[in-house]
Amino acid sequence: MNLTIIRSNRKTISMRITGPDSVEVRAPRRMPQAQINDFIERHQTWIEKHIARVPQPAAPFTAEEIRALADKALQVIPDRVRHYAALIGVGYGRITIRNQKSKWGSCSAKGNLNFNCLLMLCPPETLDYVVIHELCHRKEMNHSPNFWAEVEKYAPDYKTRRKWLKDEGSKLIARL
Repeated sequence: MNLTIIRSNRKTISMRITGPDSVEVRAPRRMPQAQINDFIERHQTWIEKHIARVPQPAAPFTAEEIRALADKALQVIPDRVRHYAALIGVGYGRITIRNQKSKWGSCSAKGNLNFNCLLMLCPPETLDYVVIHELCHRKEMNHSPNFWAEVEKYAPDYKTRRKWLKDEGSKLIARL
C-alpha cells in the first residue's frame, strides 16, 4: 500500500483512498508521527474495505484487439454514415478509423470524417450519436445552439448518449 502523509495547518486528521493501493492521510503540522501511525492502525479495517471497492484498472487493449476493432469499424461505420448523411442531407469526404485517446470523432473543413475504433465497444445508439454529431458539423462547424438543435433533430436523447461516452467511454479510452 502506498501511503502519503500531508501535513498542513489543519486541526484534525483525515484519510482518503486515492487509488487501488493508495491512501492519503492529512494531519496537523505538529501532530506526532506516533499519533498518525496509531490513527492509521486503528482504521486498517476501513482502509482495506474501501480499497477493495476501488475498481482495478482494466488491462490495456492489445494491438490485435485494436486491429480487430478497426476492421469491424470499417465494416459498420461507413453504413451508419451513409444512412445518417442521407437523413441529414449532407455530403462527406473520406472516412478514417483511428484509435484516438481524446476524441470519438472529428470532421474536417473538407468534410473528411474520423472515428475512434473504440466506438465498436459502445452501444449502437452511442455510435449513432457520434456519427450524427460529426455529420451535423457539415451544417454547423461549431458547437453553437444551432448545432445542438440540429443534433437533437436526429438524436433527441443525445445528452444521455454524451453522458455514456463521458462515464463509460472514458474507461475504454483509458485502456489505449
